[in-house]
Amino acid sequence: MTAKPRPRTTTRDPAELARRLTAWLDARLPGARAVGITVPASNGLSSETLLFDIEHPRPPVRACALRLAADPSAYTVFPSYDMTRQYRTMRLVGEHTDVPVPRVLWLEEDPEPLGAPFFVMARVAGRVPPDVMPYTYEGNWLHAATDGEREHLEAASVGLLARIHDQVPLAQAGFLTLPGEGDALGRHVRSQRAYYDWVVDGLARSPLIEAAFDRLAELWPHEPGAPVLNWGDARIGNIVYDGFDPVAVLDWEMAAPAPREVDLGWTVYLHRFFQDLTVASGQSGLPGFLRRDRIEARYARLTGHAPRDMEFHTLYAALRHAIVMLRIAYRQVYFGEAAVPADPDTLILHHGSLRAMVQGRYWSEVR
Repeated sequence: MTAKPRPRTTTRDPAELARRLTAWLDARLPGARAVGITVPASNGLSSETLLFDIEHPRPPVRACALRLAADPSAYTVFPSYDMTRQYRTMRLVGEHTDVPVPRVLWLEEDPEPLGAPFFVMARVAGRVPPDVMPYTYEGNWLHAATDGEREHLEAASVGLLARIHDQVPLAQAGFLTLPGEGDALGRHVRSQRAYYDWVVDGLARSPLIEAAFDRLAELWPHEPGAPVLNWGDARIGNIVYDGFDPVAVLDWEMAAPAPREVDLGWTVYLHRFFQDLTVASGQSGLPGFLRRDRIEARYARLTGHAPRDMEFHTLYAALRHAIVMLRIAYRQVYFGEAAVPADPDTLILHHGSLRAMVQGRYWSEVR
């Protein structure tokens, strides 16, 4: 299968960014230069990442990564980008847990230097399971690994999630509380509904997404459970590995208080998203890897908390991902890379699996 061109994510000029970054860095570390500036091929569809080295006799670190709020003229994926929130979250996790997060170095809240707020962190060497082409496809390092190596990576990755949930003091994460009234799960779901309304403002609404919200209401947990700090984008594609051991947990922009199962559902479903795409392309993928039953059992052993209401939480994950996919599709339309079809639901890459979840038949079909 040939990879499609990635959707456009920025209108920024890399050379101009490099010049402005060097000027900013010199003001904080006199005589320093930003060199070897690159944009990683796996650069996200939301915030942007720049990789660079600091050239200086005594740099705090030499290899750096810069996380830059999305280009506001590039039809952003999310309504706003709070880089201070991400920076504070990474510091919180780094200070209170043994979860490996990159060392954060500087936060710049003024948009003037690079056109948007950003923060700089130490760059951690290693490898990341790819999204394009997904790690479930043949030809990448994780697919080529042995069953034992993937088992090791899976165990270590679920362990990270357990430690985030168990070790971060939620009392010190008040800055992450979502707006509104009620419990953490209610706030989380209402924030997603508001996000969906923003995505479709003035555009075609998705009957499938709206049916998924209705189904969520029917499946609503009787006891959602106490909130913990959720990583938010909890998936192996946001982890740097040394061999098969995690050495850095990345991308905290969706962190928020929520029941543990919100993260678990995201971990389970985002793997299923890639696995389903792989099977649809005619490959077998990794059917024994990151299975829902294995993740739930492993998490229960590590934490003493048996995951509950996972039909709700995996549907919620697929729904949240659908809203993001719809926004990305509308961005492609905005840049002239695609046209709006008669059925807007087909803009959602995983509309078939989401519909199966809404109808309650997805998990019986994939087991």
